[in-house]
Amino acid sequence: MHDDDDRARPLAAPTLEDVVSRRISRRAVLKGGLAASAALAAAGPSALSAAERATARPFGFKGLARGVDETHHVAEGYEAQVLIRWGDAVLPGAPPFDPARQSPEAQALQFGYNNDFIGYVPLPAGSKNPDHGLLCVNHEYVSREVMHPAIPPGADRAEALRQQALTEIAAHGGSVIEVRKRHGAWEVVPGSRYARRITAATPMRVAGPAAGHDWLKTSADPDGTAILGTFNNCAGGITPWGTYLMAEENFYFYFSGALPEGDPRAASFKRYGIPRGGTWAAADRRFDIASEPNEPFRFGWIVEVDPLDPDSIPVKHTALGRLVHEGAESIVNGDGRLVVYMGDDARFEYLYRYVSDGRYDPGRRMANSALLDRGTLSAARFEEDGTLTWLPLVHGEGGLDAANGFGSQAQVVIEARRAADIVGATPMDRPEDVEPNPVTGKVYVMLTNNADRGKDGKPAGFGPNPRNANTSGQIVEITPDGGDHAAPTARWDLLVRCGDPAREEIGAAWNPATDGNGWFSSPDNCAVDPAGHLWVATDQGDNWVYNSGKASADAPEGGMPGGVSADGLWAVETEGPGRGLAAMLFRCPIGAEMCGPRFTPDGQTLFLAVQHPGDDSCDNWPPFGRKSTFEDPATRWPDFRPDMPPRPSVVVVTKKGGGRIGS
Repeated sequence: MHDDDDRARPLAAPTLEDVVSRRISRRAVLKGGLAASAALAAAGPSALSAAERATARPFGFKGLARGVDETHHVAEGYEAQVLIRWGDAVLPGAPPFDPARQSPEAQALQFGYNNDFIGYVPLPAGSKNPDHGLLCVNHEYVSREVMHPAIPPGADRAEALRQQALTEIAAHGGSVIEVRKRHGAWEVVPGSRYARRITAATPMRVAGPAAGHDWLKTSADPDGTAILGTFNNCAGGITPWGTYLMAEENFYFYFSGALPEGDPRAASFKRYGIPRGGTWAAADRRFDIASEPNEPFRFGWIVEVDPLDPDSIPVKHTALGRLVHEGAESIVNGDGRLVVYMGDDARFEYLYRYVSDGRYDPGRRMANSALLDRGTLSAARFEEDGTLTWLPLVHGEGGLDAANGFGSQAQVVIEARRAADIVGATPMDRPEDVEPNPVTGKVYVMLTNNADRGKDGKPAGFGPNPRNANTSGQIVEITPDGGDHAAPTARWDLLVRCGDPAREEIGAAWNPATDGNGWFSSPDNCAVDPAGHLWVATDQGDNWVYNSGKASADAPEGGMPGGVSADGLWAVETEGPGRGLAAMLFRCPIGAEMCGPRFTPDGQTLFLAVQHPGDDSCDNWPPFGRKSTFEDPATRWPDFRPDMPPRPSVVVVTKKGGGRIGS
């Protein structure tokens, strides 16, 4: 999701851009890295011969042209099938979707709103079956203007808003659906015994150091160990034992009210941007801070769900810290320990890593869940010599003690942001998805953007990313020392600086063979396919309108500049002469964000989540030019029926005639 909060704390540590600047001044060329490609890029594509440009292009498909319109597009030679849409049946008894008569009862049985993360768990359990499995899908938030019909004149407005809130509570969370490939096409298996809806009211238990802490106790849960629901679930992860990790991201949006003056929790609330004027308190008093001041501490965690057991109780694992979690992708280290990488998706926030104490045991499936309760959470500091140091967030170490308000490890994980402040982690440009590559051993960090850079005394951009008001973002590549993901240090580099390379003021850096369609802005979700190739989904938010402003003779009908494009999914080369090249495989409809790329084990099927179609800045699209609403949306994708609003949906991409995606 494309939102940041204005955080209430000084930026004591140097930012990543500060570090990059000093690093480049120390080393004129980064071997095989961004500085070398940036130097080439300055000469432009014409500096390369046609043969050199052809050699540098590693993709087996022609990338899509940039553009904006009402529907989706997929590269030539590929097919895109809409698999499931908001309101489609998940559980038995789900009524046919009627957007004009939504209800919380119906929505609790139907596919939720704004699908984000997608995970694939093969069936039978423990297999690598590429044609039959479970999809685990997050439902991040709702887009009210295009989700709800207008309240009729004369209706009881308060009651209508209460019903909307209850429906939204049911539309959040996640869905588990069984899918299979039959006769060359994918389908949702009706009546599956695995089918499940997880909502903002689903009972959950708490595990790890914060379980039972005073700040997690409420009137409904005096023990602080049982929580209702999860929401604003952005990216996530699938564990090696086949469970589904849901990351709670912008949870602060859902609370309203205020703490009493002088309340000791106020500083923590401010650090996390709580409250932000939520609308659910009218339907559920736990979202009213005056009624339940501890409720916000019960969100911002990583939630584990067992998709193979629909009766299991989801678990909030507090050892992984309380953040604005974008995702939680994991890898089994060489010594058997589990390593989880996580980003805190806000401007000037931090990159995190969790390393379990125990070892993964493939023969004891659910016993491995305990690995998420005992381990070390760390935050990253990027050094100017190209190294990265992982700073443990451990009570009693590095100033995380009673003198600084940390009375226990529980307090450290509850206030993980403040703990990272104290140990001196590096503030980043909205760290979103973080993906370890099991083929190469490297780790890729999506930094979406940072429009606050250089504003109001905040740090400016320097070095190879000299951008104040950075709307384009960059991708960081981390190489663990000795291939050890649990090592205290690593090496880092920049893969690309995103944005339009034709606009000198943007300061983008791509492979010199990049053309006018081969660049993107605002990397968000990412995936590594079975062959080890990197795929990046973009989330420009409202910035899609401004991410190119270059006049173009071939501007599409409606007058948008030629470089403007809706979000999409891109293949990005990370090795060899093609390093820093990108090509768009899939493009979203107007106002939508690309989310959740997930491959089957054979790499021949790609699941994608198209989120909030008809939402972002549709009034700035000349063919539409007005606010997009339920009654008058900028697109009616994917149904294109006059009685249907735009519907977030999961799409399946396959290669015509079969074969690995991208080959």
